[in-house]
Amino acid sequence: MHYLLMYDLVSDYLERRAEYRDAHLKLAWAAAERGELLLAGALTEPTDSAVLLFESDSPAAAEAFARADPYVLAGLVARWRVREWTTVVGERAAKPVR
Repeated sequence: MHYLLMYDLVSDYLERRAEYRDAHLKLAWAAAERGELLLAGALTEPTDSAVLLFESDSPAAAEAFARADPYVLAGLVARWRVREWTTVVGERAAKPVR
């Protein structure tokens, strides 16, 4: 199954993230190497949110990531939430429909 971890970023996120970016990316790449995190990045113009795509049997991996994320812990994320995403098209779709 796929889960989206969605972040609402604080207004000064870009100015504040440098101090925490290496630790955040280390956490993200570790999750990717475990096969949990497929894609991640911030939305731009404006940079007010970010989306991280997880693949797992439950939302637990995405929730654990958010709770450990230096961006969340440092207050760069105003709000986060995890939503199950029913993927139906594509090579890695969880529930392919043709």
